[in-house]
Amino acid sequence: MTIQDLPLINACLNALATVFLMLGFGFIKKGNKIAHRNCMISAFVTSAVFLTCYLIYHFNTGSTKFVEPAWFKPIYFTILITHIILAVVILPLIFMTLSRALKERFEQHKKIAKWTWPLWMYVSITGVLIYLLLYQIFPQPKPKSDPTSPPDLPPALPDFPPAPDPVDPTTRRRAVGHRIALGQALGFTPEGGPRRRRA
Repeated sequence: MTIQDLPLINACLNALATVFLMLGFGFIKKGNKIAHRNCMISAFVTSAVFLTCYLIYHFNTGSTKFVEPAWFKPIYFTILITHIILAVVILPLIFMTLSRALKERFEQHKKIAKWTWPLWMYVSITGVLIYLLLYQIFPQPKPKSDPTSPPDLPPALPDFPPAPDPVDPTTRRRAVGHRIALGQALGFTPEGGPRRRRA
């Protein structure tokens, strides 16, 4: 599993939380408080795991922008903005609702649960919907590289040993000897100065 798999995992966690919320609602309507409690705690744990994965993904990769189709952008952003706002609002409501239930303050629990449950359901369902729109129904193009960034430099060439001298040592000695003999014939000493004439 890689970081790129987290959007799918997050959508599955939101879908699982939606199932727990629906089951919990059905159980409390039937008067099954224990099953209701177990489902709501499971929904809470699932949503907490989702939030952790969500933060890890966006901390490492940033956000995926909805670019096309342009005609659907107003609809998408309406869903996204309401999802984000209610996701922030729902957090304290969830803690208050669970706290009152665990303290067996059921009358106060019922009053706030009337608001918590539908908002929680909306956030979970729209979380799945946003994933489907962004990655399945309208897959967005990958962002292009920044043209202002410097281009990648080619890798440095490795250090090679110096090339061997193509001249054979014997040939070099012969060439030096020929130059000395030529200099002497022209009247130069091996030290490089002109030969002195005898008086």
